[in-house]
Amino acid sequence: MAEEIKLMKGNEAIAHAAIRYGADGYFGYPITPQSEIMETLMDESPWETTGMIVLQAESEIAAANMVYGGAACGKRVMTSSSSPGMSLKQEAISYMVGAELPALLVNVMRGGPGLGTIQPSQADYFQTVKGGGHGDYKLITLAPSSVQEMADHVSLGFDLAFKYNNPVVILSDGVIGQMMEKVVLPDFTPRKTEEEIRKEQPWATLGRLKGRKPNIITSLELDSEKMENNNLRFQAKFRKIEAAEVRYEEFSCQDAEYLIVAFGSAARISQKAVELARAKGIKVGLLRPITLWPFPSEVLMSYLGKIKGILTVELNAGQMIEDVRLSVECKIPVAHFGRLGGIVPAPDEVLDALTKMIDKEDKQCISKSKQ
Repeated sequence: MAEEIKLMKGNEAIAHAAIRYGADGYFGYPITPQSEIMETLMDESPWETTGMIVLQAESEIAAANMVYGGAACGKRVMTSSSSPGMSLKQEAISYMVGAELPALLVNVMRGGPGLGTIQPSQADYFQTVKGGGHGDYKLITLAPSSVQEMADHVSLGFDLAFKYNNPVVILSDGVIGQMMEKVVLPDFTPRKTEEEIRKEQPWATLGRLKGRKPNIITSLELDSEKMENNNLRFQAKFRKIEAAEVRYEEFSCQDAEYLIVAFGSAARISQKAVELARAKGIKVGLLRPITLWPFPSEVLMSYLGKIKGILTVELNAGQMIEDVRLSVECKIPVAHFGRLGGIVPAPDEVLDALTKMIDKEDKQCISKSKQ
């Protein structure tokens, strides 16, 4: 079968990929810059072709709780929003982790705090990677840097969610969501039948069967010892994910003396900055985390003794930099460059920040040698 290539926005790619994956339901609420996800789903009318339910809820909170209900039935359900909308979904997300439910959550980030701006940002790193809701939990977090990855991460996200019975986040930003690129759409996958769901997800609550009580889906446990055991089980699962699901990409890192670490749209900008730096004789490489959690900490550790410094590039005031510093145990100088308020930096600005970092490190080395 010939590949189906289309030109579309990142948000549109998410919607088309969800239909083709055989998603059972989407529950959302409009907010810029991610509204095209729901708009595209409405335009495509998948309830007439695949049976997928598409519903605009009365609020972000309602949408997230609808996802909770659908996930409890073993269905492939998802929601999407942008930064302040995701803040409103946090309670339901924490409940889903506590009930060990699979779901796909999409966040196309915009600037904040508060209502902020409708322009791009990457300032939800803490909210997502560190767990914005209550309790000790983790969310597998995929960070696409192209329209193709927006589409690819839908199937990957759902697969990981059901593999580990845990919500998965696609953490995008306004640049990737709104930009247009060619994308190869996946083949259609049929939705699971109720019989298949019962067999593959025996924990799901699908009503009372003859001779069997219905499964009760809840994150509530009033016995402290049992709740501790639940949490210990969660932590064991998170360690398993950390060992098996790290994803990343390296660019021009073979002989690098300096390293840029960036994700999403910042990684696209940084890749061009690496090319400009190489043209000036600066040996720099780019490490792009594809999973922000689990974070590629061991990969960064492997650069100890090989590079002189790291520059993190983020569309925020410095959030991922904390995980980079922890990864290298502060044994390598780590600097940050970012723009705020929805301003997207040019590659020249990244190159300038890299040059300043290198000059600063060189001066410190000279000063230490004189001592």
